Amino acid sequence: MTVTVHLNPRDARLFKKHAARSGMTLSDFAAKAMRERIEDELDRQAYEEALKEFRANPVTYTLDEVEKELGLS
Repeated sequence: MTVTVHLNPRDARLFKKHAARSGMTLSDFAAKAMRERIEDELDRQAYEEALKEFRANPVTYTLDEVEKELGLS
């Protein structure tokens, strides 16, 4: 699949320079940046869901309690 992105000249120079310093093509650099953005968004969503669940049931355990429950101590 081919995707075309139009950049202003300033951004194009900046992105190409950074990609080259990273040993990547502009295409690889852009794909990596987009994957990382998606991962960040999914991490944020997981955090918000976990926080919501914790606020609904704010139970915590010490490391000793967890190790005991799992039979590790």
